[in-house]
Amino acid sequence: MQVMPGRANGQWISPAIPTIANCILAALWGFSAFGGWSDDAFCGQAGAHDADCGDAVTRYVWLSAPAAFVGAAISLMSWLLPGVRHRPDVLDRNLTIAVGFWVFAEAVMFIGGYLAKP
Repeated sequence: MQVMPGRANGQWISPAIPTIANCILAALWGFSAFGGWSDDAFCGQAGAHDADCGDAVTRYVWLSAPAAFVGAAISLMSWLLPGVRHRPDVLDRNLTIAVGFWVFAEAVMFIGGYLAKP
């Protein structure tokens, strides 16, 4: 087995996989936060919409925003900084950490919406 340069354990996983995961989670968070998906899912639609629930869901969206922005910043900076991009172990680590922030942001929004649900 040939060892990949820059990899501590010699295994190689394409950085496209965590990058795609970051993009999908970012899109999911964006549609849930700004596209109204979380509001519709937890508070109803049109005539059945609960305004108090909508306000609570909006608060949880804003609570999840810092984690989402950190996840976005880590993933973007990992690709933009040559010192990170050219070091596969560091790139993998950073992209995985960014996925964790996205998952945390989604969890805050989901749990908050569940708690706000009438």
